[in-house]
Amino acid sequence: MLEVKHLTFHPLENGEEISIIEDISFTVEEGGMLVITGPNGGGKSTLAKLLMGIEKPDGGEIRLDGTDITGYTIAQRANMGIGFAFQQPPRFKGMTVKRLLSLAAGYEMQEKECCDYLSGVGLCAREYINREVDATLSGGEMKRLEIATVLAKSHKLCIFDEPEAGIDLWSFSMLVKQFEQLHADKKESLILISHQEKIIQMADRIMVVRDGKIQALGRKDEVYPGLVGGDIGCACMNPSHRA
Repeated sequence: MLEVKHLTFHPLENGEEISIIEDISFTVEEGGMLVITGPNGGGKSTLAKLLMGIEKPDGGEIRLDGTDITGYTIAQRANMGIGFAFQQPPRFKGMTVKRLLSLAAGYEMQEKECCDYLSGVGLCAREYINREVDATLSGGEMKRLEIATVLAKSHKLCIFDEPEAGIDLWSFSMLVKQFEQLHADKKESLILISHQEKIIQMADRIMVVRDGKIQALGRKDEVYPGLVGGDIGCACMNPSHRA
């Protein structure tokens, strides 16, 4: 289980302290799915980076299965079982897709297994397995590959930052099936940052973040009607974000 208590992040910008994350507390139960949504620029991606250790909080506490990991490095958190898919994945010139998947899985992955993971995120496996993870891949291709690397290894907690970004509708429907299966298996806790209605509807609990603060947090049946009805003042459910 993930426990986040009073998390705060006040970085300096042009010599002045600014508030990005302000006193955020929530939990994700073992096998549960939390979808974080809300207006762009509200702090959602920064929150994800704080959970992964990419950014360091100024206050608060992060616990995984009772262990305080607030001061842990990215590598230590990965070893604890946290997986992370960036909104804008990094590229690795000179590294093949097969090698990247093997590194993510922690063992030399056979070609058929690589192909299964690539097919699962909507990539034609034989066209990609020996390609380099460089600028020749589009943003949408990189996004799907990034998600495949997270799926290639079992985790206690997986964090996906806007997995739908830059992905066509056909590939998106395949990703939804992947997330539905992960959720049904209840072997991993999931945090998905998303504006997509189909992903939001999968959640056990929904958290709306606005201006670095929690605007709403609760079970899907409690929070979702407010998103659809406009009671919660955010642009996360307008028609352009529906698949």
